[in-house]
Amino acid sequence: MGAMSTDAYRTAYAQSLEDPETFWRAAAGGIEWLTEPTTVLDDAFAPLYRWFPGATLNTCFNALDRHVRDGRGDQPALIHDSPVTGTKETITYAGLLACVATFAGALASLGVEKGDRVVVYMPMVPEAVVAMLACARLGAIHSVVFGGFAPAELAARIEDAQPKVVVAASCGIEPSRVVEYKPMLDAALDRSSHKPESVIVLQREQARAAVGERDTDWEEIDWDELVADAEPAECVEVAATDPLYVLYTSGTTGRPKGIVRDNGGHAVALRWSMQNVYDIGPGDVWFTASDVGWVVGHSYIVYAPLLTGATTVLYEGKPVGTPDAGAFWRVIAEHGVKAMFTAPTAYRAIKRDDPRGELLREHDISSLETVFLAGERLDPDTYEWASSKLGVPVVDNWWQTETGWPIAANPRGLEPMPIKAGSPTVPMPGYAVSILDETGAELPAGEEGAIAIRLPLPPGTLATLWGDDQRYVDGYLSTYPGFYATGDGGLVDEDGYLFVMGRTDDVLNVAGHRLSTGSIEAALAGHLDVAECAVIGVADELKGQLPRGLVVLKGGVDGSGEAGERIRRELVQRVRDEVGAVAALRQVDIVAALPKTRSGKILRKTMREIADGRTPTVPGTIEDASVLDTLGPVLRPGG
Repeated sequence: MGAMSTDAYRTAYAQSLEDPETFWRAAAGGIEWLTEPTTVLDDAFAPLYRWFPGATLNTCFNALDRHVRDGRGDQPALIHDSPVTGTKETITYAGLLACVATFAGALASLGVEKGDRVVVYMPMVPEAVVAMLACARLGAIHSVVFGGFAPAELAARIEDAQPKVVVAASCGIEPSRVVEYKPMLDAALDRSSHKPESVIVLQREQARAAVGERDTDWEEIDWDELVADAEPAECVEVAATDPLYVLYTSGTTGRPKGIVRDNGGHAVALRWSMQNVYDIGPGDVWFTASDVGWVVGHSYIVYAPLLTGATTVLYEGKPVGTPDAGAFWRVIAEHGVKAMFTAPTAYRAIKRDDPRGELLREHDISSLETVFLAGERLDPDTYEWASSKLGVPVVDNWWQTETGWPIAANPRGLEPMPIKAGSPTVPMPGYAVSILDETGAELPAGEEGAIAIRLPLPPGTLATLWGDDQRYVDGYLSTYPGFYATGDGGLVDEDGYLFVMGRTDDVLNVAGHRLSTGSIEAALAGHLDVAECAVIGVADELKGQLPRGLVVLKGGVDGSGEAGERIRRELVQRVRDEVGAVAALRQVDIVAALPKTRSGKILRKTMREIADGRTPTVPGTIEDASVLDTLGPVLRPGG
């Protein structure tokens, strides 16, 4: 993508905003088209924009077929590393292409055609990737639902997507238990007014599912039986603007929002980001510790590495407990990983279990060049720990399910930039980031406000919400006309670095002073005894809102009695010293655990509702609902 220079980022970013046609036409050269783009951006239906209208391609061809054709057939495409089953499998590009073509043929035999939806409800197994790419091969639209989602959440997604086929596994495997998927899927289908024509079940030996043993409104088929009779399918030509997938994210109204990702812009943006943001090229080994049910899994376990011709590690395990806090180091050492990507929560869990990093000494991680973290704010304490222990750059990047790839990052392939703890660095090409006040006026450097992105959003971002253009406009584009509202607050400093301080509803208004929970959390997290923390705003008659801290202490630290009182006093003083008396933090509670989603996000809104005496909104993605039971007496008014 051009020779390195000290101005590589500045030049690329300026061109992407001032001359997006030229910038994205060049980026589109990284993708093989059936009909080359002539128009780059269609703004005829603004604020709904379309990238590369008139162009055609096939995403699966770009991810698999062209690499096999060009001599990469014997290179590993996917390494499945599963400590929960004790198995490892390496699949070459040629092998993965054969599996995908065959499964695409199997789907076609069930009547799946271009534009049909297929819901995928599977754990971290190669077949989940095969199902996604098989849909892309046929021009069908996949909607992956995180494995183990409760029936109500799964039913809502089936109702909205109306799939012709559901592809499921019999079970998922956690370190301490087997989660049976089939009973949850059956319950979801019983609840849903929409019934798929077929349900395909991948049988896993840890818990085989009963298939076709009861009267149903749908045909139930065993994966292996279906594939045994299938003829491989060829790639179907689709428009760049045709949907590749729908991925649901929780909506404030309770109804899930189906983020629509197109084929063309998505392929161009991910291919560009893999090389320029993450510095990963053909043949490099890349390890993203996430789940295919989340956007990080879609973008950086499946599509971006395969579009690039890299080797992607599909890890079915946890950062700790499978078997210990050295799990990531083993994966890196065994597979020669060049760079890895996960959430800060994973590193906090490792730090809690192995604060001195002793397990690192057991593994040769010399292949590792960079660690990328995203999905939540990377607090400076976790950044410092990971940087010092690993001895490689630890790079924050910030984006959303809606955007599909980083809004702000440190472009390690384009031009590595100095790292500032607490900042994901600078906006990526195509993202015209602004900090706005309540009236929509732009704020100067250093002032905190709402982070918004001037339209149009770059390729690869959401085109709309599934079946509901108006909901997309109302939910994202109406707060600040001409801008996409991210829902996050933050600031841009004098060097152009972005600091994301948390959701705008996590901004506290204490006696008229706007304070972000992120800055208070950073002060708490810096205490030597704190493993993780959260700050919520609770109603206060005098000041409107007051911050309230909840901290989990490191293993072995006594949080009871006099020791606990001392830690609480020190934490209150830390906030006073680092944020100021204006923060008015007086209450810090030591708790055993914080409620989180399965992807590691702390449920601050749910805790706020409990603290305000309201009935809490408990998302179906909660990791352990029992945590809320123990927090209730602590958080409730008078608790």
